[in-house]
Amino acid sequence: MKIIVDAFGGDNAPLEILKGCAQAVDELDIDILLTGRKDEILRVAKENEISLNRMQIIDAPDVITMEDHAGEIMKSKVNSSMAEGLRRLAAGEGDAFLSAGNSGALVVGATLLVKRIKGIKRIAFAPVMPKKDGCFMLIDSGANVECKPDMLRQFGVMGSIYMEKVMKIPDPRVALANIGTEEHKGGELQHEAYAMLSKTDLNFIGNVEARDIPIDGADVIVADGFTGNTILKTYEGVAILLLGKLKGIFTKNIINKIAAGILLKDIKALMKTMDYNEYGGAPLMGCAKPVFKAHGSAKAKTFFNALRLTKAYVDGGVVDEIAASIANYRKDRGQEPVEDVSEE
Repeated sequence: MKIIVDAFGGDNAPLEILKGCAQAVDELDIDILLTGRKDEILRVAKENEISLNRMQIIDAPDVITMEDHAGEIMKSKVNSSMAEGLRRLAAGEGDAFLSAGNSGALVVGATLLVKRIKGIKRIAFAPVMPKKDGCFMLIDSGANVECKPDMLRQFGVMGSIYMEKVMKIPDPRVALANIGTEEHKGGELQHEAYAMLSKTDLNFIGNVEARDIPIDGADVIVADGFTGNTILKTYEGVAILLLGKLKGIFTKNIINKIAAGILLKDIKALMKTMDYNEYGGAPLMGCAKPVFKAHGSAKAKTFFNALRLTKAYVDGGVVDEIAASIANYRKDRGQEPVEDVSEE
């Protein structure tokens, strides 16, 4: 398997990206195609004694920064490491693409260069996040601020397939983020999406309130991008706050430090379950080929985990499963197959 990697995406590129890639080559048995400034990649690798074994480098002189407008990937930054990587993926030179760069630019580039799965209306960000026991997917978490009901139905379908094929959760429970659990709660979007999700073959369990999501609300949480992003950022903020408070308590005085030493194993286990670095990032669900977004602040560990999930994404055949599901949905309703995604 060959994964194309944006070597200059994110806050810690290219050093931490190269470290994560080197670990992935050794432990995941994959080949990597790096896109970015070749001379700098070679220099950083040499200075830090990082092996570039099984890594091919494609020179790309430009870099899309976090401050760049999303549309620049198709304008002034067409020669960026991100754009080059997406073009290579579209051309079939790799099995998947991974970047820790500008999220908006990645969505625009993926949509216009890699394209959507036929019949999919919008690409969605779908991070996998920790909960009381295991993890859940939040889809969409920011790519689509305004959504239509059928988009939410598709989000549920895509999320369910990913959690089953990649995270190995049988018959994942799907829930709709809402302000109450009752069927009549929410606005018009939630009402119509609820009705659509209820008619699918998904394990749809109804509405879920935000407070229940961390406990074990569902395995797939469906939301419009505005709601999903608000849940995501609040979730991350509260986790950071609580872990910081916990650290403060255990370092307050000598007695607390002794207690922390006794509980160290359990504390580390708790912190690991709440650490987003364990999950690496988020797939862009709905792309015609696998595209994965790593955290912008990704260091080697996070990037390695993102590569691990990207590999599992490819191995799980998620894109093909989604395409088949969409085709069957249209067939069941007597609709013609979609010949051109731009029409959707």
